[in-house]
Amino acid sequence: APNINSYKRYAAGSWAPTTLAWGHDNRTCGFRIVGHGQHLRTESRIPGADVNPYLCFAALLAAGLRGIEENLPLPPEFKGNAYESDVQRFPHALRDAIGCLEHGQMAREAFGEDVIDHYLNYARTEQALFDKVVTTYERERLFERG
Repeated sequence: APNINSYKRYAAGSWAPTTLAWGHDNRTCGFRIVGHGQHLRTESRIPGADVNPYLCFAALLAAGLRGIEENLPLPPEFKGNAYESDVQRFPHALRDAIGCLEHGQMAREAFGEDVIDHYLNYARTEQALFDKVVTTYERERLFERG
């Protein structure tokens, strides 16, 4: 997710995913298999409409290739409400995503050091600017409590 607001949709009950689970026709999962027969397809539900589609598809392909090359096992299909599960969650705030990208190696291997460093610089700058802002919510909430 490219900016601070991108993470607001990751909320239980929103039909946006919150976990790295996969399931058949399960909108609570990050990855969903839908359709039947020759209409069968997969959806990566984690990226929002504000994602760079080129980077997104490149990252999905890189992850898929790594899984194939390293023969990584597919976790079992998740059935039920993934919002109420203990399945691994992906970052739900830009600050957390920055930490994951800083310490992860796969993206660096797929895109190169320069690309990842560029996006980290952008994300850190956005987070730092946001951290300086007193939001309308904060003003209204503090006024209510005053």
